[in-house]
Amino acid sequence: MYLALSILFSSLIFVVFKLYAKYRVQTIYAIIINYFIACIVGLLYYKEPINVYDIPQKSWFWGSLLLGLLFILIFNLMAATSQKLGVSVASVATKMSLTIPVLFGVFFYREVLSILEILGIILALLAVYFTSLKENKIKAEKWAFALPVLVFLGSGIIDTSIKYFQDAHMPEEEYALFSATVFASAGIFGLFFIGYKSTQQRLKINFKNIIGGICLGVPNYFSIYFLLKALQHPTWNSASVFTINNVAIVMFSTLLGILLFKERLSILNWFGIGLAIFSIILVAFGPKIMMYL
Repeated sequence: MYLALSILFSSLIFVVFKLYAKYRVQTIYAIIINYFIACIVGLLYYKEPINVYDIPQKSWFWGSLLLGLLFILIFNLMAATSQKLGVSVASVATKMSLTIPVLFGVFFYREVLSILEILGIILALLAVYFTSLKENKIKAEKWAFALPVLVFLGSGIIDTSIKYFQDAHMPEEEYALFSATVFASAGIFGLFFIGYKSTQQRLKINFKNIIGGICLGVPNYFSIYFLLKALQHPTWNSASVFTINNVAIVMFSTLLGILLFKERLSILNWFGIGLAIFSIILVAFGPKIMMYL
C-alpha cells in the first residue's frame, strides 16, 4: 500500500508539470514554493511536539540539508536536460538511476537477489528506455550530452541517501520531520537562487506560480514520505522497492499522459510498458516463484 501510494503521488507530479506548460506557470518559482508547501505538510503530518532547537541535534540533520541542496541542483539539471535533449532523455536518466541504490543495497547491505529479480531489474531498465523513447532526432551541443549523466548520478545519490538515512538514522516516527526538513532546506537554497536572479531582473508576484507550487507541494511530500514507509517493509529489500517504484512511475505517468493529455505512443513505447509490467512481476514475486521452481 505504501509503495502504491508513493507511485501514485510521484506520477501526479508529472501531471502537474504537464499542466504548468498549459497554464504558463514559471516552473522554477513554482518549484521553490512547492518545497515550502511540502515542508508545511510534513510539519502538520508530524504527530510529536516540534522543538526547532532539537532538530539540528538529530543525526540526520546535516544530511537533510545536503539532500535539499541536491534537490535544487538536480531539478535544474533535469530542466536543462529536458530543454536541450528532450523530456524523454531526462526521464530515462532519472529513472535508470535506480541502478545506483540497487547496487548500494547489494554491496553495502549484503542484499541477496534471486536470478528472477536480477532479470527483472535488467528488464526494468529496458522498459524505462523503450517507454520514454521518442522518434525525434536530438540536435545539441556536445557538452549538453553530459547533462543526463549528471542527472543519472544525482538522482541515484538522492535515492541512495534516502535509503541510508531511513535505515541508519531515523526511527519511523521521524519520517515526517525528516521529509519536512529536506524540503525546507531545498526551499531555502531556492530562495538564494531567487535572490541572485533578482539582482539581474525585477521579480513580480505571480499567483499562477503560487497555485502551481501548492498543487505540486502536496504530492511531492507524500511521494517521499510513502517511499520511506515502503523501504521499511520487512520482506522486500531496497532493490525491489526502488525498481518497482521507478518503473511503475514511468509506466503509470505514461498511461496518465494518454488518458489526460491524449498523448500518442509508438509501438516501442507500448513494448516498454509491457516490459515494465513483466519486470515488476519478476521483481515483486521473484523469490516466491523461485521457491516453486
